[in-house]
Amino acid sequence: MHTPSDIIIRADTVQGPGQGNWTYDDYASIPDDGKRYEVVNGVLFMPPAPNIGHQETVGEIFAYLRDHLKQSKLGKVYIAPVDVELHPKTVVQPDVLVILTAHLERISASRVIGAPDLVVEVASPGTTGFDRRQKQDAYALAGVPEYWIVDPASHTVELLILENGAYHSLGIFQGQHTLPSTVVPDFPVSVEQFFI
Repeated sequence: MHTPSDIIIRADTVQGPGQGNWTYDDYASIPDDGKRYEVVNGVLFMPPAPNIGHQETVGEIFAYLRDHLKQSKLGKVYIAPVDVELHPKTVVQPDVLVILTAHLERISASRVIGAPDLVVEVASPGTTGFDRRQKQDAYALAGVPEYWIVDPASHTVELLILENGAYHSLGIFQGQHTLPSTVVPDFPVSVEQFFI
């Protein structure tokens, strides 16, 4: 059973333009209240604070990607919270995101503007539906080429690639399997290394 503190909820009580009308500028003007927010299709959501296991997994994925991207000079990797403005009415904070060298102009001082080349979401029971519906649809619409959905409970990673505007699963990987990433080729890390 989920409690309100571990699920993503609509932030209906936050002062602003009204649900369906939130933009990046509205989002950026929310006073710092210690909470995280995301906007999808103009609707303001409040994700729960991540738990320790989630953060450990995010940290491992970030560290392995950072090392590989630095060594191969492929691009840059960031860890949440970093604002990504996919569209004026869609602002998200992926757990991990990759911007390839060819697209570094998408990085501004305040946020990433446009589609990252890879987004990674580490799911929890209270966020899985949001990650697989609203966020997945937003990433597809924005043209994010590759999306990893990581499940710490089952120690698996599903790798989705964008084809003709929709995501197609290349499979669910676990254990000693490596990910057949098209964005981060020759990524030498086995899936089990993400889970400590």
